[in-house]
Amino acid sequence: MERPCYLNPHQARDREPDDYQNLLGDAIERAFAAGIHDLPGLVASLVEANVPAPNGQTWNEDLFRKEMKRLGA
Repeated sequence: MERPCYLNPHQARDREPDDYQNLLGDAIERAFAAGIHDLPGLVASLVEANVPAPNGQTWNEDLFRKEMKRLGA
């Protein structure tokens, strides 16, 4: 019998997340739990939750995409 494929959430991680990554991840999880699943809503929830954006900028959709790409690299 073939074993089903699954995603181990830590398989690509090479170190523990830092405080910033935990704060950002927690805020994203809270947004999803609140039923927010679109990018504009997610960005608005980060702004409302006062999650710091890179270099003191204000969260926007483009910045969010760039930060997710950077963190996923």
